Amino acid sequence: MPGGACKPLGPRTLYLYRDGRDTLYRLHGTTEPYTIGTLVSLGCVRFLNQDIIDLYARVPMGTWVVPERRSR
Repeated sequence: MPGGACKPLGPRTLYLYRDGRDTLYRLHGTTEPYTIGTLVSLGCVRFLNQDIIDLYARVPMGTWVVPERRSR
């Protein structure tokens, strides 16, 4: 989805897709840094605004996202 000021999660939200289908996971900035790491929204990973701006600028469209594998 193209960025833009009208996007509900901010102009630099990264929408994650798998096999061409929306996963409903989003990476986006927040003006409420105290909410980072809390359960405030389902499917969203919040970043400090300056961090999502940097990530958005450096990551090309189509980049693979590899989830962390936790050992048991």
